[in-house]
Amino acid sequence: MVRVGITGAGGRMGRTLMEACNETRGVKCTAAFERSGHPLLGTDAGSLTGEKASGVLITDDIAGNVDEFDVLIDFSVVNATLGHVEVCGKAGKKMVIGTTGFTHEQQEFIEAESGDIAVVWSANFSAGVNVMFKLLEEGAKAFGDTVDVEILEAHHRHKVDAPSGTALKMGEVVAKATNRDLRTAAVYERRGHTGERKEGTIGFQTLRGGDITGEHTVMFCGLGERIEVVHKSWSRMTYASGAVRAAQWVAKKKNGLFDMQDVLGLRE
Repeated sequence: MVRVGITGAGGRMGRTLMEACNETRGVKCTAAFERSGHPLLGTDAGSLTGEKASGVLITDDIAGNVDEFDVLIDFSVVNATLGHVEVCGKAGKKMVIGTTGFTHEQQEFIEAESGDIAVVWSANFSAGVNVMFKLLEEGAKAFGDTVDVEILEAHHRHKVDAPSGTALKMGEVVAKATNRDLRTAAVYERRGHTGERKEGTIGFQTLRGGDITGEHTVMFCGLGERIEVVHKSWSRMTYASGAVRAAQWVAKKKNGLFDMQDVLGLRE
C-alpha cells in the first residue's frame, strides 16, 4: 500500500486527488494539508469527497507529519512547493510535483534535492498530453525549420500563470527537437506593427475564461499545408489519476528526477 499525502486538500485539485486515491487500488490518502489559517484545518479529509470519516484530519504541519505518508503529491504554488521539497528532502520522502511557474534557479533547487529523494515533476500528468509531447517531438524532427510553430492554450479564469506550464513544455519539446533555445525563440505577445514573423521563433497565445479545464493546440504551419495537434480535457480527474499513478511508480524509486514520460514508458 502506497501512503499518499496531499497538499492543498481543500482546493479543487486537492479534492480530486483524494477522489483519485479512493478509486485506485493499492493507494491510500493518509495525510492532507492546507495552508496556515485555512478554514478547513482540523476537518476530516473524508468529508471533502463525500466519504465517511477517514480519520485523516487536515493540518498545516507537513514537517510534523512526514511519518504519515510515503509520497507527497503537490499541486500548490511555487513558494509553498519549494518549502515542501525541502521538508521531504530532509525526511527522505518521495514527491510528485504538478506545480508550474518555477524560475530557472528554483528548478535547479528541485534538481539538487532529487539527488537524495525520488521526484516525479511534470508540467502535465495527463496520459493524453504526454502522448502529445511525443507526437510533437516526432513532428518537429520531421519538419525541422521548414514550418512555423504556434502554440495556443486556454484555461479557466482562476489560473494564475501564463502561458501554462504545459504550453511551455510543448514549446521546449519542439525547441529541443529542432536545436533551438526556447528562452530566445519564444514570442509571447504580438501587438501593433510587428513586422514579418521572424524565422525560428515559437509563438504562444493564451486565453483565460470561464471553467475551461485545459485546451492546447500546436500548429505546424507550412506553405500550402498545416498540421494541428490538439488536446482537450474536461475533467481534473484526468490529471489527478495520472498523478496518483506517478505516486505508485515513484514509490519504488530511491532517488532521481523523473517526469510523466518516464512513468508511462515513453522515454527513449
